[in-house]
Amino acid sequence: MEKKELLRINNLITSFRIDGQYYAAVDGVSLSVMENEVFAIVGESGCGKSALALSILNLHNSTYTKVEGNIFFKGTDLLSLNVDELNQFRGKEIGMIFQDPLTALNPLMKIGEQIEESLTFHMKMDKRQKKARAIELLKDVGIISPELTYSQFPHELSGGMRQRAMIAIALACKPSLVIADEPTTALDVTIQAQILDLLKKLQKEMKSGIILITHDLGVVAEMADRVAVMYAGQVVETGTVGDIFKKPLHPYTRSLLASVPSIDSAEGSRLHVIEGMVPSLKNMERKGCRFAPRIPWINEAEHEENPTYHEIDNGHFVLCSCYRNFSMRGEI
Repeated sequence: MEKKELLRINNLITSFRIDGQYYAAVDGVSLSVMENEVFAIVGESGCGKSALALSILNLHNSTYTKVEGNIFFKGTDLLSLNVDELNQFRGKEIGMIFQDPLTALNPLMKIGEQIEESLTFHMKMDKRQKKARAIELLKDVGIISPELTYSQFPHELSGGMRQRAMIAIALACKPSLVIADEPTTALDVTIQAQILDLLKKLQKEMKSGIILITHDLGVVAEMADRVAVMYAGQVVETGTVGDIFKKPLHPYTRSLLASVPSIDSAEGSRLHVIEGMVPSLKNMERKGCRFAPRIPWINEAEHEENPTYHEIDNGHFVLCSCYRNFSMRGEI
């Protein structure tokens, strides 16, 4: 059965005001997310992943941020809505799992009250029903003593417990789309695996679409159906998880994959090192291939002055023609 499209982003530009001028942290991004799929967005810190995620629900401070383009969710352009209209989608249709639950959760409210907030706003439930639903959600996300956790404050919970509570809040109204922004960053390896298994289990049960924001390629390989690779505010390559891991084409994608340790690596072999850093917003080049300064051994003629997307296979796109003759100084 063909999957339906949940979300379509067209030419999204998210700009931050710095010293009176606006600089684009997300620059011309277009992508789509289907129902019942995990769509991963991967890249280094500072590439624009979280800025993109927050733009979907318009959670940026409008005083310092400008968001342009179109974000269609089930046919409705979210960027055309006022706050009251957008609040009908926040929590109910689109859930958000934030990167740091300790700062995202209200320290003055008990966990149960925070779960019930969304139920109060979106669902017709009495007090008893809301409590029962909150405890059920805490149990669903793997909390052993849901009744106790219901009455606790965030600071009384461990990092893994707080993240589970954050997931319970995001899933309270059974949203069609869940945005998970680095959901395992601050957790140890064992808890990370538990949280990822939990997300996969809940996603299969609810048939929700998930946008997974991460810099961890191992998480992408385990979780994702399709992947967008971001660099310096742009999507440089997009395709299925098989396309990205088995047939990576953009120099940045290949560099990321070559930088990851592998059990198959020859003894004594060195990991590839990506030279330089992601450019700051003020120093970002607006023309040409933005990854070019970090691969200076590639001839300028190999890059496009105004990079365009090239479709390699069905749904596998790569930005800029430099992918055709790219090599990492003979390393791969």
